[in-house]
Amino acid sequence: MSRPRLWPAALVLLIGALAIARIWLVADSIRQWQMVQTIVTSIVVVILLIAWLAFASRLPRRTRLVGVALALGALALVPAVFRIRGVTGDLRPIVEPRLGRAAALPEPAPPPPAADFPKAAVPAPATSDGVAAAPVAPDLPAFPQFLGPTRDAMLPGPRLARDWTKHPPRRLWRQPLGPSWSGFAIAGGIAVTQEQRGAEERVVAYDVASGRPLWSHADRARYETVIAGIGPRATPTIDGRQVYAMGATGILNALDLTSGKRLWSRDVVKETDAVIPEWGRSCSPLVVDGRVVVIAGGSRGRRLVAYDAVSGEPVWAAGEGGASYSSATLVTLAGRQQLVVLNDASVSGHDPATGAVLWERPFPREQPNVAMPLLLGPDRLVVSAGYGVGSKAYRVADEGGVLRATLEWESPRLKSKFANLLVHQGFVYGLDDGVLTCLDPTNGERRWKSGRHGHGQLLLVAGLLLVQTEEGELVLVDPSPEAYRELTRFSALDGKTWNPPALAGSLLLVRNDREAAAYELPVE
Repeated sequence: MSRPRLWPAALVLLIGALAIARIWLVADSIRQWQMVQTIVTSIVVVILLIAWLAFASRLPRRTRLVGVALALGALALVPAVFRIRGVTGDLRPIVEPRLGRAAALPEPAPPPPAADFPKAAVPAPATSDGVAAAPVAPDLPAFPQFLGPTRDAMLPGPRLARDWTKHPPRRLWRQPLGPSWSGFAIAGGIAVTQEQRGAEERVVAYDVASGRPLWSHADRARYETVIAGIGPRATPTIDGRQVYAMGATGILNALDLTSGKRLWSRDVVKETDAVIPEWGRSCSPLVVDGRVVVIAGGSRGRRLVAYDAVSGEPVWAAGEGGASYSSATLVTLAGRQQLVVLNDASVSGHDPATGAVLWERPFPREQPNVAMPLLLGPDRLVVSAGYGVGSKAYRVADEGGVLRATLEWESPRLKSKFANLLVHQGFVYGLDDGVLTCLDPTNGERRWKSGRHGHGQLLLVAGLLLVQTEEGELVLVDPSPEAYRELTRFSALDGKTWNPPALAGSLLLVRNDREAAAYELPVE
């Protein structure tokens, strides 16, 4: 009887370990591709080990047959017991058991007696289907849209306390939510987000103080892929007494803020002959001068479209090319107010009144373009994307009434996959493949890179950087070009958190694809 031949198995393991070490030790590699290469290498190693066991191990035939059968059985059992619930921002699969019951999701209840409302809240009449209308709390500051009142993730206040260990945030409520990558829009004591509830895509309003659901509007639509996840992805926009929300399949709704009653609805994808991209529609509506602007990516000059905010009738359409996963923003560049949009293969400026393209520059399209362009000054902006693209700065100049954009610099040192960049005291801050980075906007050189937070989100609050990590922690950072200065942190949620946070005064609302929570942050 021959002795078992073990050296081939040892060699396979050694080569596999060296290959994985090389993948992760290469400087400035793209983390997403590192993760993919690691997974592929691991699969190849497993296959080679099974082949060794079957054909080259010199073990007794019965032992080899039993070993191979057990190995193949274990591999077949894995998908029956576990499932992949999406991926992280670095494309690492999130594996969870298939067993377990989903948490019950809160539904709007009939309106309580008027005496049950706080004195500052005034209940509106119930809707025709018996759903409670929303109480109004006019003294609460608004966070009415994606990234806040000015759509740039920069808030003038409040002045947050710098030590959350000594003065911890106070949790007001925490509860399950339907899957979605939407954030909250807040106005008048009402918080509005989007969720997937079975076959229905919903816009849901909650009381910010208690988390009690106030109303829910449903459309028969569902978007789901293993990588992208389930449900809507865009944050609603509140303008006055109306809510505008874009679903993952392209349904744009205008709803009444207090009751959820539908005022009008458009199927943007169908009307513009567009397609639903790989990660679903994620454009948060922008309201400008009585028009609702969304990125459509439609054919025949309908890349960017605008609808009348009251009637929902089309107003204008402009631009050629596909849609990105970004949202439009209103800025003033070269002395002219304009809509700036990161598209799937370009960055462009548009006339808000007509949609006419004022200028356009090409931008790499080999990856999802997500983060919105960041205004650097009266005639400059920076645009960033992940997957190895990095950041590009443009200068926009008025040349005899014609706007022209030129590339100032490009840098691989800040690759923001989908967290939006911020500017503070002349320096740019963002997540470079999940690591907080400070960039000099004059030349694109990196001042520092430190603190791995994953692919989370950022807010600048009264000069302090509030970082929501991909794992659900909140980290407070004192932004300085000199060094990374973390002040304090606390755990707000569990699990992958891609949804943007919302801060109304000291009230912080956070959510992910499973739950939401409200915290009162300590202030100075």
